[in-house]
Amino acid sequence: MRILFFIALLLCSCLSQAQSITGQWVTIDDNTGKKRSIVEIYESEGKYFGKIIKLFREPGEEQDPVCDECEDYRKGKKIIGMNIITDMKKDGSELDGGEIMDPENGNIYKCKIWREGNELKVRGYLYFLYRTQTWLPQE
Repeated sequence: MRILFFIALLLCSCLSQAQSITGQWVTIDDNTGKKRSIVEIYESEGKYFGKIIKLFREPGEEQDPVCDECEDYRKGKKIIGMNIITDMKKDGSELDGGEIMDPENGNIYKCKIWREGNELKVRGYLYFLYRTQTWLPQE
């Protein structure tokens, strides 16, 4: 009986590692714990990208804002529909080698993305400093 339980546990572990990173993910505000946006991660021509498809805004906030803080080609563009994750490459079970942009401040960071169970871990790097966010699947 224990052997069957161990095999089932091992099989579940292997299946969770094979889960896709692509799909729709809910981003969570680090400070408030509230939903911030839905990002769709997709593959195109061997690279992976992530675009904002929905924002969760307070009633008094601009519901369809533009990126005033961006300093690249995204400056003045609407945030909804904007690619904030660009040029990621699959490296085993992770995505790596691309960038992520924070539309709140326009900062661009190197990025690494991987799954842990049902959650997506998104890490932005600036030199030796980094911050990791947990994104949840859109249901």
